[in-house]
Parts: sequence; C-alpha cells; structure tokens
Amino acid sequence: MKKKILVTGGTGYIGSHTTVELQNAGYEVVIIDNLSNSNMNVLDGIEKITGIRPVFSQTDCNDQKAVEKVIADNPGILGIIHFAASKAVGESVQKPLLYYRNNLVSLINLLELMPQHNIKGLVFSSSCTVYGQPDILPVTEDAPIKPAMSPYGNTKQINEEIIRDTIYAGAPFKSIMLRYFNPIGAHPSAEIGELPIGVPQNLVPFLTQTAAGIRPELSVFGDDYDTPDGSCIRDYINVVDLAKAHVIAIDRMLGDKSKDNLEIFNLGTGNGVSVLELINTFEKATGVKVPHKIVGRREGDIEKVWANPKHANEVLGWKAQETLEDTLRSAWKWQQKLAK
Repeated sequence: MKKKILVTGGTGYIGSHTTVELQNAGYEVVIIDNLSNSNMNVLDGIEKITGIRPVFSQTDCNDQKAVEKVIADNPGILGIIHFAASKAVGESVQKPLLYYRNNLVSLINLLELMPQHNIKGLVFSSSCTVYGQPDILPVTEDAPIKPAMSPYGNTKQINEEIIRDTIYAGAPFKSIMLRYFNPIGAHPSAEIGELPIGVPQNLVPFLTQTAAGIRPELSVFGDDYDTPDGSCIRDYINVVDLAKAHVIAIDRMLGDKSKDNLEIFNLGTGNGVSVLELINTFEKATGVKVPHKIVGRREGDIEKVWANPKHANEVLGWKAQETLEDTLRSAWKWQQKLAK
C-alpha cells in the first residue's frame, strides 16, 4: 500500500512541484489549501504530469476542526509537509498581524493534531530569512539566527522555535526543517509553475511578466548595496530540485534514517547571483529583453545571502542539479504557456 502524505499549501508554487515528485516516488498525496494564493487548475497540471489526481480539500489550516476532518477522512497519513503560509516579505511589513496569525496558528494546529493521529514526521518549509544578514558567507546551518528583517522572516524563526520546543518536550514524531534559499523556475513540462495572484511579489514571475509585455518594466530595488554591481545577491534554486529534497526528507523520517528527532538543512546551490546578473542571464538564455529600472531599496531586503549546501549534499544526499540558464528558460516556457 502506498504511504500517504498530507501536503498543506499543496496547490501553491513549491507545494505543487513537491506533490508531483511525491507521486512520482510512489507516495499518495492529500492536499489541503485554502486557495488564497493558488488556483484549483493546478490539480489539472499535476494530473497531466503524473497521471494521478491528488486528493484535494479546500481547507484553511487555521481551522483546526476542518483540518482534523480532512485527516480523519483520509486515514493512514504518515507524514506532513507544511508549506501553507503567507510569504511575501514586503506585504508582511505592511500586514504583520495577518502574517503572525496565518503562519503561526496553522503550524500549532498541525503539531497538536499529529500525535492524535499517529503522524510520524513533519517537514517544515523554512527559509534562509532566519539568518538575517549573515556575518559569514556562504551560510551554514550553524550560522546564528539574526533578528528578522521582516514579520515574514520572524514567523519562520518563531515556527522553528515552536517545532524545536515541541520536539524537546518529547513529541512522538520527528521533524526536518528545510531552509530554502530562492526557489525559481517551473516544471519542464510547463504544466505547473509559479502562479502569483495579482501583482507578483517575487522577482522571477515579475521578470517573466515584464518580458511578456504584461508589466511595463521591472523595478530593481537598489543598486547601492555592497555587492559587485550594487544589486542584492541571492542563491536561486530550481523549484524541481527543491521539491525533490522534500521527498528525500520524508523518506529519511519514515525510514528511520534521521540521526535526531529534529534536523535542519540549507537548500541552495552554493552560488550567489545578483538581481542584475539574473536579468542578464535570462536575456541571454531566452533572447528576450527585460525592460528594467533602478529604484530605491525595499524595506526588509537582505543585502546578500547564499548557501553552503554541504550538509544537505552529504547528510541528506541531495544536490541542486539544474543550471540557472535552464531554470530561467523553464520559467519563460511557463510564462508563454500562461499567455495561450
């Protein structure tokens, strides 16, 4: 019998790609999503890629009774991958209470339900934002957790503390916290990809919409940072590579391969790329120009950060595979599909 995994936020960007990889690896997936930042049509894309339509419930993770009903209606769930969260840095500065309620309560609800339903493991979708502006680059898992630069980053820090305290208190389950750097790109089939509601908050969908003529120009927030070209530097990771790490994490927990009840891994390529370099790489990879202008810095942005992925490479047995050029081409292919 297939092992069953609950994926919260499973119609979202990373959630949908992870659902594909889970199904390809032989898992049965149950998705919970309130569709606040995603679309039901994503299920069609998942089904086209894998031949399997995952179980889906339009449920808000902040409603514990509703989540419990989904778990009860789908007996045998062994693990949870928790993506469901509000995730835009800029918006979190404007709407902090929305972020604290949405991102903290949803996790607490799941942690309370797991022992009641004999769920063995939780993979938590964390973020490199927990490191703030690191003192030393590249960033290892041992880097100090800095004061958060935004309410969004703070919710990730607090959620990590909640999980750590729960495990320390003797919870009968394991957890792996995956600290992502910057996921970009789309599935190579162009059946699923990043699908922001309204104006994109993330760089690459705004870039591809600008390249497609949907947006007049892309704003680059600041060219006066202490970086070679003055723009912010990030570690851009292919979303399918990222999704595969979640499958490995679930395998690790359910197969009792974890060394500890709580493990943390950075997921990145180990390469820092500036915003202006990314635009240039996209133009070279696709042959399409991206109109852009330099504007002032954006509140909450970190100057430069990229991963040291050695721990994930050696202990988790995972490595980023896709090139930046191929990843950006996949994002453009997805954007062109959306225009049809």
